Amino acid sequence: MGAQLAQSGGVKRRRGRGRRASRPMSEINVTPFVDVMLCLLIIFMVSAPLMTVGVPIDLPDTSAEALPSEAEEPLTVTLTADGEILIQTTPIPADDLIPRLRAVAGERDSTRIFLRADGSIPYDRVMQVMGALNAGGFREIGLVTDAGGPRLDGTGDGSERE
Repeated sequence: MGAQLAQSGGVKRRRGRGRRASRPMSEINVTPFVDVMLCLLIIFMVSAPLMTVGVPIDLPDTSAEALPSEAEEPLTVTLTADGEILIQTTPIPADDLIPRLRAVAGERDSTRIFLRADGSIPYDRVMQVMGALNAGGFREIGLVTDAGGPRLDGTGDGSERE
């Protein structure tokens, strides 16, 4: 033990403690911040598709491809099984549909609109609503369906759906 004191000049030094421990740390640890941001990103990526028009209807199945998306939020009109008409998620009386559509069409750049109709709605009622959409100023009407439905060539009988 005496030899150790002689080598260090008679002063015993402590390891790990000194002037450095008393200074504040000037660096920011970004690892927890990155972890939180990645978790939030995943949450938003999972929940964003679920935030589309939330009116539950039973869409018919088809084998058609999806339409390309556009810059504006797509305008959607829904025709429920009980005959109620909704613009996005707002119920609209049938008599008030065309004036409301004209007001909306005046504010939008696109004349594209999507029609969601329950599969149990009679065809003539769907065509009446499509005529109202056209009279309201929307010339590009897209019919929304579920993918994976039956095809005319006999393939895809819809049994893939649960």
